[in-house]
Amino acid sequence: MKKLILIAAIGLGIVSCTTQKAAKNMMDLPKDWKHTTNIYEVNVRQYTKEGTFRAFEKEMPRLKSMGVKTLWFMPITPIAQQNKKGSLGSPYAASDYTSINPEFGTLNDFKHMVNEAHRLGFKVIIDWVANHTGWDHIWTKTHPEFYLKDPDGKFHIASGMDDIIELDYKNPEMRLAMIDAMKYWVKETNIDGFRCDLASWVEVDFWQQARPEVEKIKPLFWLGEFDELESPEYGKVFDASYSWKWMHKSADYYKKNEPLSELTDLLRKYSAIGDSSMRAWFTTNHDENSWNGTEYEKYGVITKPMAVFSATWNGVPLLYSGQELPNMKRLEFFEKDVIKWSNVYQNADFYKTLLNLKSSNPALRGGDSNVTTYLLNTTANDKILAYIRKNRNNEVLVVLNMSKDPVNFSIEDEHLSGSFKNVFEKTKRDFSSGKDFNFKPGDYAVFEK
Repeated sequence: MKKLILIAAIGLGIVSCTTQKAAKNMMDLPKDWKHTTNIYEVNVRQYTKEGTFRAFEKEMPRLKSMGVKTLWFMPITPIAQQNKKGSLGSPYAASDYTSINPEFGTLNDFKHMVNEAHRLGFKVIIDWVANHTGWDHIWTKTHPEFYLKDPDGKFHIASGMDDIIELDYKNPEMRLAMIDAMKYWVKETNIDGFRCDLASWVEVDFWQQARPEVEKIKPLFWLGEFDELESPEYGKVFDASYSWKWMHKSADYYKKNEPLSELTDLLRKYSAIGDSSMRAWFTTNHDENSWNGTEYEKYGVITKPMAVFSATWNGVPLLYSGQELPNMKRLEFFEKDVIKWSNVYQNADFYKTLLNLKSSNPALRGGDSNVTTYLLNTTANDKILAYIRKNRNNEVLVVLNMSKDPVNFSIEDEHLSGSFKNVFEKTKRDFSSGKDFNFKPGDYAVFEK
Protein backbone atom coordinates (compact mmCIF):
# COMPACT_ATOMS: atom_id res chain seq x y z
CA MET A 1 0.00 0.00 0.00
CA LYS A 2 1.35 3.41 -0.92
CA LYS A 3 2.41 5.79 1.78
CA LEU A 4 -0.42 8.08 2.89
CA ILE A 5 0.46 11.70 3.53
CA LEU A 6 -1.84 14.41 4.83
CA ILE A 7 -0.43 17.91 4.87
CA ALA A 8 -2.80 19.93 7.01
CA ALA A 9 -0.70 23.06 6.67
CA ILE A 10 -1.51 23.66 3.00
CA GLY A 11 -4.94 22.07 2.92
CA LEU A 12 -3.97 19.97 -0.14
CA GLY A 13 -4.25 23.06 -2.30
CA ILE A 14 -8.01 23.33 -2.00
CA VAL A 15 -8.07 26.51 0.11
CA SER A 16 -6.03 29.40 -1.24
CA CYS A 17 -3.66 31.38 0.98
CA THR A 18 -5.73 34.52 0.36
CA THR A 19 -8.92 32.83 1.49
CA GLN A 20 -7.25 31.42 4.58
CA LYS A 21 -5.84 34.83 5.53
CA ALA A 22 -9.23 36.50 5.21
CA ALA A 23 -10.89 33.78 7.26
CA LYS A 24 -8.25 33.99 9.97
CA ASN A 25 -8.62 37.74 10.22
CA MET A 26 -12.36 37.27 10.70
CA MET A 27 -11.79 34.74 13.46
CA ASP A 28 -9.79 37.08 15.64
CA LEU A 29 -6.50 35.25 16.10
CA PRO A 30 -5.61 36.93 19.42
CA LYS A 31 -7.72 34.18 21.01
CA ASP A 32 -4.63 31.95 20.90
CA TRP A 33 -6.07 29.66 23.58
CA LYS A 34 -8.45 28.17 21.02
CA HIS A 35 -5.54 26.32 19.37
CA THR A 36 -4.61 24.41 22.54
CA THR A 37 -7.96 24.08 24.29
CA ASN A 38 -10.27 21.15 24.86
CA ILE A 39 -14.02 21.27 25.57
CA TYR A 40 -15.92 19.42 28.29
CA GLU A 41 -19.70 19.32 27.85
CA VAL A 42 -21.59 19.76 31.13
CA ASN A 43 -25.05 18.21 31.45
CA VAL A 44 -26.09 20.15 34.57
CA ARG A 45 -29.35 18.24 35.04
CA GLN A 46 -27.68 14.84 35.22
CA TYR A 47 -24.32 15.83 36.70
CA THR A 48 -25.29 15.85 40.38
CA LYS A 49 -28.18 14.78 42.58
CA GLU A 50 -29.02 18.47 43.06
CA GLY A 51 -28.68 19.27 39.35
CA THR A 52 -27.60 22.85 40.06
CA PHE A 53 -24.80 25.24 39.16
CA ARG A 54 -23.67 25.40 42.79
CA ALA A 55 -23.43 21.61 43.00
CA PHE A 56 -21.46 21.42 39.77
CA GLU A 57 -19.13 24.16 40.96
CA LYS A 58 -17.75 21.73 43.53
CA GLU A 59 -16.61 19.43 40.68
CA MET A 60 -14.55 22.07 38.88
CA PRO A 61 -11.26 21.59 40.80
CA ARG A 62 -11.37 17.90 39.85
CA LEU A 63 -11.87 18.78 36.18
CA LYS A 64 -9.09 21.34 36.32
CA SER A 65 -6.78 18.65 37.69
CA MET A 66 -7.81 16.43 34.78
CA GLY A 67 -6.65 19.06 32.30
CA VAL A 68 -10.03 20.39 31.14
CA LYS A 69 -9.73 23.89 29.66
CA THR A 70 -13.16 24.93 28.37
CA LEU A 71 -16.52 24.16 30.00
CA TRP A 72 -19.54 24.01 27.68
CA PHE A 73 -22.88 24.17 29.47
CA MET A 74 -25.93 22.72 27.80
CA PRO A 75 -28.76 25.30 27.54
CA ILE A 76 -29.18 27.29 30.75
CA THR A 77 -32.42 29.02 29.76
CA PRO A 78 -35.86 28.06 31.17
CA ILE A 79 -37.72 25.22 29.46
CA ALA A 80 -41.08 25.69 27.73
CA GLN A 81 -43.92 23.76 29.36
CA GLN A 82 -46.39 23.58 26.49
CA ASN A 83 -45.96 20.34 24.50
CA LYS A 84 -42.85 19.49 26.50
CA LYS A 85 -41.29 16.04 26.36
CA GLY A 86 -41.36 13.90 29.50
CA SER A 87 -41.77 15.38 32.95
CA LEU A 88 -38.91 17.90 32.72
CA GLY A 89 -38.77 18.76 29.03
CA SER A 90 -35.84 19.44 26.72
CA PRO A 91 -33.24 22.10 27.55
CA TYR A 92 -33.30 22.85 23.82
CA ALA A 93 -36.91 24.12 24.00
CA ALA A 94 -36.43 27.56 25.53
CA SER A 95 -39.20 29.70 26.95
CA ASP A 96 -37.04 32.83 27.35
CA TYR A 97 -33.59 33.64 25.96
CA THR A 98 -32.54 35.96 28.77
CA SER A 99 -33.52 34.06 31.92
CA ILE A 100 -32.05 31.16 33.89
CA ASN A 101 -33.66 27.74 34.16
CA PRO A 102 -34.77 27.67 37.84
CA GLU A 103 -34.03 23.93 37.84
CA PHE A 104 -30.34 24.90 37.87
CA GLY A 105 -30.44 27.85 40.28
CA THR A 106 -30.44 31.62 39.89
CA LEU A 107 -28.66 34.12 37.69
CA ASN A 108 -26.38 34.94 40.63
CA ASP A 109 -25.58 31.24 40.99
CA PHE A 110 -24.55 31.11 37.35
CA LYS A 111 -22.46 34.27 37.66
CA HIS A 112 -20.78 32.87 40.75
CA MET A 113 -19.95 29.67 38.91
CA VAL A 114 -18.55 31.52 35.87
CA ASN A 115 -16.41 33.70 38.12
CA GLU A 116 -15.10 30.66 39.95
CA ALA A 117 -14.43 28.90 36.63
CA HIS A 118 -12.42 31.91 35.45
CA ARG A 119 -10.51 31.98 38.73
CA LEU A 120 -9.55 28.36 38.17
CA GLY A 121 -8.43 29.12 34.62
CA PHE A 122 -11.37 27.73 32.65
CA LYS A 123 -13.09 29.32 29.68
CA VAL A 124 -16.89 29.07 29.71
CA ILE A 125 -19.19 28.71 26.70
CA ILE A 126 -22.94 28.20 26.71
CA ASP A 127 -25.26 26.38 24.34
CA TRP A 128 -27.17 28.75 22.09
CA VAL A 129 -30.34 27.48 20.41
CA ALA A 130 -31.05 29.98 17.65
CA ASN A 131 -33.09 27.89 15.23
CA HIS A 132 -36.17 27.37 17.39
CA THR A 133 -37.90 27.90 20.72
CA GLY A 134 -40.47 26.08 22.81
CA TRP A 135 -44.18 26.62 22.15
CA ASP A 136 -44.70 29.07 25.02
CA HIS A 137 -41.56 31.13 24.57
CA ILE A 138 -42.21 34.74 25.54
CA TRP A 139 -41.84 35.79 21.89
CA THR A 140 -44.90 33.71 20.90
CA LYS A 141 -46.94 36.25 22.85
CA THR A 142 -44.96 39.47 22.40
CA HIS A 143 -43.70 38.91 18.84
CA PRO A 144 -45.55 36.09 17.06
CA GLU A 145 -44.27 37.57 13.80
CA PHE A 146 -40.81 36.29 14.76
CA TYR A 147 -41.88 32.73 13.87
CA LEU A 148 -42.33 30.72 10.70
CA LYS A 149 -45.99 29.90 10.07
CA ASP A 150 -47.73 27.07 8.28
CA PRO A 151 -50.36 27.87 5.61
CA ASP A 152 -53.05 27.61 8.30
CA GLY A 153 -51.30 30.31 10.32
CA LYS A 154 -50.03 27.98 13.05
CA PHE A 155 -46.45 28.00 14.26
CA HIS A 156 -44.20 25.78 12.16
CA ILE A 157 -42.98 22.69 14.02
CA ALA A 158 -39.27 21.95 13.73
CA SER A 159 -38.45 18.89 11.62
CA GLY A 160 -39.01 15.71 13.61
CA MET A 161 -39.37 17.49 16.97
CA ASP A 162 -42.89 18.48 17.93
CA ASP A 163 -41.94 20.24 21.18
CA ILE A 164 -40.24 23.12 19.31
CA ILE A 165 -41.20 25.72 16.71
CA GLU A 166 -38.97 27.47 14.20
CA LEU A 167 -38.02 31.12 13.99
CA ASP A 168 -38.20 33.24 10.83
CA TYR A 169 -34.77 34.57 9.87
CA LYS A 170 -36.24 36.70 7.11
CA ASN A 171 -37.48 38.99 9.89
CA PRO A 172 -34.76 41.60 10.58
CA GLU A 173 -36.26 42.58 13.95
CA MET A 174 -36.10 38.99 15.16
CA ARG A 175 -32.44 38.82 14.17
CA LEU A 176 -31.66 41.93 16.19
CA ALA A 177 -33.57 40.57 19.18
CA MET A 178 -31.59 37.32 18.96
CA ILE A 179 -28.30 39.22 18.80
CA ASP A 180 -29.33 41.33 21.79
CA ALA A 181 -30.10 38.15 23.74
CA MET A 182 -26.63 36.77 22.97
CA LYS A 183 -25.06 40.07 24.00
CA TYR A 184 -26.95 39.88 27.29
CA TRP A 185 -25.07 36.77 28.43
CA VAL A 186 -21.68 38.15 27.46
CA LYS A 187 -22.27 41.49 29.20
CA GLU A 188 -24.13 40.13 32.21
CA THR A 189 -22.13 36.97 32.96
CA ASN A 190 -18.81 37.39 31.09
CA ILE A 191 -18.95 34.06 29.24
CA ASP A 192 -16.26 33.31 26.66
CA GLY A 193 -18.29 32.00 23.75
CA PHE A 194 -21.12 29.93 22.37
CA ARG A 195 -21.75 26.39 21.19
CA CYS A 196 -24.39 27.02 18.54
CA ASP A 197 -26.99 24.28 18.30
CA LEU A 198 -27.98 23.19 14.78
CA ALA A 199 -25.96 26.10 13.42
CA SER A 200 -26.48 25.14 9.77
CA TRP A 201 -30.27 25.13 10.22
CA VAL A 202 -29.95 28.90 10.60
CA GLU A 203 -29.07 31.03 7.57
CA VAL A 204 -25.31 31.59 7.43
CA ASP A 205 -25.75 35.33 6.93
CA PHE A 206 -27.28 35.55 10.41
CA TRP A 207 -24.06 34.25 11.97
CA GLN A 208 -22.10 36.62 9.73
CA GLN A 209 -24.24 39.43 11.13
CA ALA A 210 -24.26 38.24 14.74
CA ARG A 211 -20.62 37.40 15.41
CA PRO A 212 -19.07 40.85 14.82
CA GLU A 213 -21.93 42.54 16.68
CA VAL A 214 -21.62 40.34 19.77
CA GLU A 215 -17.83 40.53 19.65
CA LYS A 216 -17.96 44.29 20.04
CA ILE A 217 -18.11 43.37 23.74
CA LYS A 218 -15.13 40.94 23.77
CA PRO A 219 -13.52 38.28 21.55
CA LEU A 220 -15.38 34.98 21.80
CA PHE A 221 -15.00 31.33 20.87
CA TRP A 222 -17.66 30.00 18.47
CA LEU A 223 -18.32 26.26 18.13
CA GLY A 224 -20.95 25.40 15.54
CA GLU A 225 -22.96 22.21 15.32
CA PHE A 226 -22.47 21.51 11.62
CA ASP A 227 -20.06 19.48 9.53
CA GLU A 228 -17.85 21.69 7.39
CA LEU A 229 -17.68 19.05 4.66
CA GLU A 230 -21.43 19.54 4.21
CA SER A 231 -21.67 23.29 5.00
CA PRO A 232 -18.33 24.88 4.05
CA GLU A 233 -19.70 28.43 4.06
CA TYR A 234 -20.34 28.18 7.83
CA GLY A 235 -16.68 27.40 8.41
CA LYS A 236 -15.84 30.98 7.46
CA VAL A 237 -17.76 32.22 10.51
CA PHE A 238 -17.09 29.64 13.24
CA ASP A 239 -13.84 28.81 15.02
CA ALA A 240 -14.69 25.12 15.14
CA SER A 241 -17.32 22.74 13.82
CA TYR A 242 -18.53 19.21 14.43
CA SER A 243 -17.10 16.15 12.69
CA TRP A 244 -20.41 14.33 12.24
CA LYS A 245 -19.29 12.47 9.11
CA TRP A 246 -16.27 11.10 10.96
CA MET A 247 -18.37 10.06 13.96
CA HIS A 248 -20.91 8.20 11.82
CA LYS A 249 -18.32 6.67 9.49
CA SER A 250 -16.13 5.49 12.37
CA ALA A 251 -19.14 3.87 14.06
CA ASP A 252 -20.05 2.10 10.81
CA TYR A 253 -16.42 1.08 10.41
CA TYR A 254 -16.50 -0.77 13.73
CA LYS A 255 -20.02 -2.19 13.64
CA LYS A 256 -20.13 -3.11 9.94
CA ASN A 257 -16.47 -4.10 9.51
CA GLU A 258 -15.90 -1.49 6.82
CA PRO A 259 -12.34 -0.99 5.48
CA LEU A 260 -10.03 1.34 7.40
CA SER A 261 -9.22 3.07 4.11
CA GLU A 262 -12.66 4.70 4.22
CA LEU A 263 -11.64 6.46 7.43
CA THR A 264 -8.29 7.61 6.06
CA ASP A 265 -9.99 8.82 2.87
CA LEU A 266 -12.37 10.86 5.02
CA LEU A 267 -9.45 12.33 6.99
CA ARG A 268 -7.98 13.52 3.70
CA LYS A 269 -11.19 15.41 2.99
CA TYR A 270 -11.22 17.04 6.42
CA SER A 271 -7.56 17.98 6.04
CA ALA A 272 -8.30 19.61 2.70
CA ILE A 273 -10.50 22.18 4.49
CA GLY A 274 -7.34 23.82 5.79
CA ASP A 275 -6.52 25.55 9.06
CA SER A 276 -8.67 28.67 8.97
CA SER A 277 -11.14 26.71 11.12
CA MET A 278 -11.02 23.59 13.29
CA ARG A 279 -12.99 20.40 13.72
CA ALA A 280 -14.19 19.12 17.11
CA TRP A 281 -13.52 15.39 17.54
CA PHE A 282 -15.55 13.29 19.96
CA THR A 283 -16.67 9.76 20.76
CA THR A 284 -19.92 10.80 22.46
CA ASN A 285 -22.08 13.78 23.41
CA HIS A 286 -25.54 14.40 24.84
CA ASP A 287 -27.37 13.42 21.63
CA GLU A 288 -25.26 10.35 20.89
CA ASN A 289 -25.36 9.04 24.44
CA SER A 290 -29.12 9.40 24.91
CA TRP A 291 -30.36 8.39 21.48
CA ASN A 292 -27.73 6.16 19.86
CA GLY A 293 -25.93 4.60 22.81
CA THR A 294 -22.78 5.01 24.83
CA GLU A 295 -19.36 5.22 23.25
CA TYR A 296 -18.82 1.60 24.31
CA GLU A 297 -21.93 0.48 22.46
CA LYS A 298 -20.68 2.33 19.41
CA TYR A 299 -16.97 1.52 19.41
CA GLY A 300 -16.49 -1.51 21.62
CA VAL A 301 -12.82 -2.49 21.91
CA ILE A 302 -11.60 0.57 19.96
CA THR A 303 -13.24 3.08 22.31
CA LYS A 304 -9.94 4.18 23.83
CA PRO A 305 -8.05 4.33 20.53
CA MET A 306 -10.88 6.52 19.22
CA ALA A 307 -10.57 8.76 22.29
CA VAL A 308 -6.81 9.05 21.70
CA PHE A 309 -7.50 10.03 18.12
CA SER A 310 -9.98 12.72 19.21
CA ALA A 311 -7.37 14.29 21.49
CA THR A 312 -4.44 14.18 19.07
CA TRP A 313 -5.72 14.81 15.54
CA ASN A 314 -5.85 18.33 14.11
CA GLY A 315 -8.63 20.22 15.87
CA VAL A 316 -10.16 20.41 19.34
CA PRO A 317 -11.08 17.43 21.60
CA LEU A 318 -14.65 17.34 22.88
CA LEU A 319 -15.61 15.31 25.99
CA TYR A 320 -19.00 14.66 27.56
CA SER A 321 -19.99 14.47 31.22
CA GLY A 322 -18.96 11.20 32.81
CA GLN A 323 -16.44 9.95 30.26
CA GLU A 324 -13.80 10.10 32.97
CA LEU A 325 -15.64 7.34 34.92
CA PRO A 326 -16.35 5.89 32.32
CA ASN A 327 -20.13 6.33 32.08
CA MET A 328 -21.60 3.07 30.80
CA LYS A 329 -25.28 4.02 30.58
CA ARG A 330 -27.55 6.01 28.30
CA LEU A 331 -28.75 9.08 30.18
CA GLU A 332 -32.42 10.01 30.01
CA PHE A 333 -32.96 13.26 28.16
CA PHE A 334 -36.32 14.49 29.46
CA GLU A 335 -36.13 13.04 32.98
CA LYS A 336 -33.80 13.20 35.96
CA ASP A 337 -31.18 10.48 35.52
CA VAL A 338 -28.02 11.25 37.48
CA ILE A 339 -24.67 9.94 36.30
CA LYS A 340 -23.60 7.07 38.58
CA TRP A 341 -20.48 8.66 39.99
CA SER A 342 -18.03 6.79 42.18
CA ASN A 343 -14.88 7.82 43.99
CA VAL A 344 -12.87 6.02 41.31
CA TYR A 345 -12.48 7.86 38.04
CA GLN A 346 -10.90 5.09 36.01
CA ASN A 347 -10.32 7.21 32.91
CA ALA A 348 -9.25 10.43 34.63
CA ASP A 349 -5.50 9.82 34.34
CA PHE A 350 -5.97 8.62 30.75
CA TYR A 351 -7.66 11.90 29.81
CA LYS A 352 -5.28 13.96 31.94
CA THR A 353 -2.32 12.63 29.97
CA LEU A 354 -4.00 13.36 26.64
CA LEU A 355 -5.41 16.78 27.53
CA ASN A 356 -2.15 18.00 29.05
CA LEU A 357 -0.23 16.80 25.99
CA LYS A 358 -2.70 18.59 23.72
CA SER A 359 -2.26 21.82 25.69
CA SER A 360 1.51 21.70 26.05
CA ASN A 361 3.00 20.21 22.88
CA PRO A 362 3.07 22.64 19.92
CA ALA A 363 2.78 19.70 17.51
CA LEU A 364 -0.83 19.19 18.66
CA ARG A 365 -1.99 22.77 18.14
CA GLY A 366 -5.30 22.71 16.31
CA GLY A 367 -5.90 24.95 13.30
CA ASP A 368 -2.27 26.05 13.13
CA SER A 369 -0.62 26.13 9.71
CA ASN A 370 2.78 25.60 11.36
CA VAL A 371 1.71 22.02 12.13
CA THR A 372 2.01 19.29 9.49
CA THR A 373 0.21 15.97 9.86
CA TYR A 374 1.42 12.80 8.12
CA LEU A 375 -0.39 9.50 7.93
CA LEU A 376 2.32 6.85 8.26
CA ASN A 377 2.72 3.70 6.22
CA THR A 378 2.68 0.44 8.21
CA THR A 379 2.77 -3.26 7.37
CA ALA A 380 -0.87 -3.44 8.56
CA ASN A 381 -2.55 -0.41 6.99
CA ASP A 382 -5.86 -2.26 7.05
CA LYS A 383 -5.79 -2.44 10.86
CA ILE A 384 -3.45 0.22 12.21
CA LEU A 385 -3.91 3.99 12.12
CA ALA A 386 -0.55 5.67 12.63
CA TYR A 387 0.28 9.34 12.19
CA ILE A 388 2.85 11.89 13.22
CA ARG A 389 2.28 15.60 13.76
CA LYS A 390 5.19 18.02 13.52
CA ASN A 391 5.70 21.65 14.46
CA ARG A 392 9.33 22.65 13.96
CA ASN A 393 11.30 20.54 16.49
CA ASN A 394 8.21 19.20 18.25
CA GLU A 395 6.71 15.89 17.16
CA VAL A 396 3.90 13.65 18.41
CA LEU A 397 3.53 10.09 17.13
CA VAL A 398 0.19 8.28 17.54
CA VAL A 399 -0.30 4.55 16.84
CA LEU A 400 -3.77 3.01 17.19
CA ASN A 401 -5.03 -0.54 16.80
CA MET A 402 -8.32 0.09 15.01
CA SER A 403 -9.10 -3.61 14.61
CA LYS A 404 -10.69 -6.26 16.82
CA ASP A 405 -7.60 -8.45 16.56
CA PRO A 406 -4.04 -8.57 17.91
CA VAL A 407 -1.63 -7.13 15.34
CA ASN A 408 2.14 -7.48 14.90
CA PHE A 409 3.36 -4.77 12.54
CA SER A 410 6.08 -2.30 11.68
CA ILE A 411 6.00 1.36 10.71
CA GLU A 412 7.78 1.78 7.39
CA ASP A 413 7.94 5.51 6.88
CA GLU A 414 10.74 8.06 6.53
CA HIS A 415 8.80 10.66 8.54
CA LEU A 416 9.45 8.69 11.74
CA SER A 417 12.97 8.74 13.14
CA GLY A 418 14.84 9.48 16.34
CA SER A 419 14.13 9.11 20.03
CA PHE A 420 10.68 9.66 21.59
CA LYS A 421 9.06 9.34 25.02
CA ASN A 422 5.95 7.19 25.48
CA VAL A 423 3.59 9.59 27.30
CA PHE A 424 1.59 6.83 28.99
CA GLU A 425 4.35 4.42 29.93
CA LYS A 426 6.96 7.15 30.62
CA THR A 427 9.56 5.14 28.70
CA LYS A 428 11.92 6.19 25.89
CA ARG A 429 12.19 4.56 22.50
CA ASP A 430 14.69 5.16 19.71
CA PHE A 431 12.98 4.41 16.40
CA SER A 432 16.28 4.42 14.53
CA SER A 433 16.86 0.96 16.01
CA GLY A 434 13.48 -0.51 15.09
CA LYS A 435 9.83 0.35 14.43
CA ASP A 436 8.11 -2.92 15.34
CA PHE A 437 4.97 -3.13 17.48
CA ASN A 438 2.93 -5.93 19.02
CA PHE A 439 -0.57 -4.67 19.77
CA LYS A 440 -3.45 -6.40 21.49
CA PRO A 441 -7.05 -5.39 20.66
CA GLY A 442 -7.70 -1.92 22.06
CA ASP A 443 -4.01 -1.00 22.25
CA TYR A 444 -2.69 2.46 21.53
CA ALA A 445 0.58 4.33 21.97
CA VAL A 446 1.43 8.02 21.99
CA PHE A 447 4.98 9.33 21.86
CA GLU A 448 6.37 12.85 21.96
CA LYS A 449 9.71 14.35 20.97
